[in-house]
Amino acid sequence: MQDNSTSVTDVRRHGGRVVAIGISAIVAILMIATIVLLLTLPDANAFNERVEQLFLENDTLTGQAEIKLLEILAQSGTAFADTLASYRMVILVLLVFATGMMIAALVFLIMLVALNRRMAQIERSGIQVNSLLISRDEKTVYLNNMGFKLTDAAMETLSVLAEARLDDEMLSGVEIESVISGKSAIDCEEAAGATRIKRLRDSLGNQMVSELLVKNIARKGYMLAIDKDVIKVL
Repeated sequence: MQDNSTSVTDVRRHGGRVVAIGISAIVAILMIATIVLLLTLPDANAFNERVEQLFLENDTLTGQAEIKLLEILAQSGTAFADTLASYRMVILVLLVFATGMMIAALVFLIMLVALNRRMAQIERSGIQVNSLLISRDEKTVYLNNMGFKLTDAAMETLSVLAEARLDDEMLSGVEIESVISGKSAIDCEEAAGATRIKRLRDSLGNQMVSELLVKNIARKGYMLAIDKDVIKVL
């Protein structure tokens, strides 16, 4: 028995944990990135304020060359402020992009939750029947595009059940036998209808097991038609 074997239930449980962890991680990363950017980005006017302080503290800087140098520093401060403003715009665009990515991730996680719920429904209901086609001419019933041959009696029983289901009706064994045989319900027995249902189940069930579970390999033998990693023996 392998430890890494999984089942639909395990996948569904892990999927729920991934959703919670994923949402928390996305929100945490975005918040941390925003805080770090705001704390580390310098003030755009810091350079200009420093140059202004130099003007105020040094009254002796009256030479033409010194004044020219201070003007160059002031212009550099203005350019630095403009550069930081452009950086802020780039950061804003990146944050908007990150928000869009977070929304896309949330949509993906919601789809994952919906898929997990769908898998849970399939697990509870067993084989999910998406289509049922009854072909009287071929004496075949197509269940989810898988064809199964039935006897005439089994075809009649399945047809009666299908018509009753279309009308949202429930039939007893007496009513099934009466519809198929054409006799009055008074002359029919519950056991006769139950026998027809049993034969239908046996015929259809055996073929479904052969199609989905037990595979017959010509001249070799039999084996289960499933992945070995999903097998668990308790």
